Amino acid sequence: MRTVPAAEMGGCRVLGQVWGGWRRGPGVRTASRAAGSGTEARHQLRHRGSSKRSGPLGDQPFPGLLQLEHLSREGLVDALRAAVVDQKGPLVTLNKPPGLPVTGKPGELTLFSVLPELSQSLGLRDRELHVVQASGKETSGLVLLSSCPQTASHLQKFFIYSRRARRPTATYWAITDGIPATSEGNIQAALKLEHIDGVDLVIPVKSPSRKDFQEGVKRTLSHFHVVAMGSGCALVQLQPLTVFPSQLQVHMVLQLCPVLGDHTYSARVGTVLGQRFLLPAESTKPQRQVPDEALLRRLRLTPSQAAQLPLHLHLHCLHLPGMRPREAPMKLLAPLPPYFSRSLQCLGLHQQ
Repeated sequence: MRTVPAAEMGGCRVLGQVWGGWRRGPGVRTASRAAGSGTEARHQLRHRGSSKRSGPLGDQPFPGLLQLEHLSREGLVDALRAAVVDQKGPLVTLNKPPGLPVTGKPGELTLFSVLPELSQSLGLRDRELHVVQASGKETSGLVLLSSCPQTASHLQKFFIYSRRARRPTATYWAITDGIPATSEGNIQAALKLEHIDGVDLVIPVKSPSRKDFQEGVKRTLSHFHVVAMGSGCALVQLQPLTVFPSQLQVHMVLQLCPVLGDHTYSARVGTVLGQRFLLPAESTKPQRQVPDEALLRRLRLTPSQAAQLPLHLHLHCLHLPGMRPREAPMKLLAPLPPYFSRSLQCLGLHQQ
């Protein structure tokens, strides 16, 4: 199994879902029956968020989350069937909820561990599903699977070429605690992965040497565009042009605007007399993100609820080439999770 990034093209045909609900192209098969089967999955994963402002909060302020610790293998397969946004030919597209790892240790419940059962559930029989592209564990959004090794190889070559040509194929949406200083631009940083106190953390490297690059430091690049702002927060469109673990979260921290729900890297942003600054990454331990009182009120959350705030980073769009000669490129879309939409409503942020 390999995961690869993806790149942006013009003149695309749209498959899958759009912001307001389901959209199916001709010949597209979806797992609509799965939405009505499996009580366990039905309660674990809900596709439709409310378009109205949320009422008083109860015990579940974050609708649409997958409680993986309460799911069996069968329940996870049901939830993934219900999360299918498109199935056409060998390609299967899911809208993954946050908290589900793609891979893990033997015996752990992951997307990869249930691919054989998911393949059977989707009627693929003995055709093995391969992960072509996936959002990270804490990130919600698109997962692209293929039951054809040749198709997977074709897409991998396309993604590699697009990355070398600096053409983005993946578009993420993020809500940030803070507003970037400019409305649009590129974020460049040299990053390395370090094991600190038993945790793998991404650390920025200033003025890296040739030796640093030989030892695993990578140059990274992301493009950002502020779509909306208000209440001290922003809705930001992010397009990674390189691939590195937690690249987007770390890049937004470097802009002093951590992603809402980032309980790993947001502690690196300090505040004195209302002015934000970066704390040393090597000596700043991960801790729960603590929004200020004004932001808590806007989100209608208690401090204990805010400690469980999910990461508001969503892989919304993937651009793919046509699978046959002269076939138009494809644009895959996944709608925002209900809790993400709720936060947008609470903060008065509106996507274009």
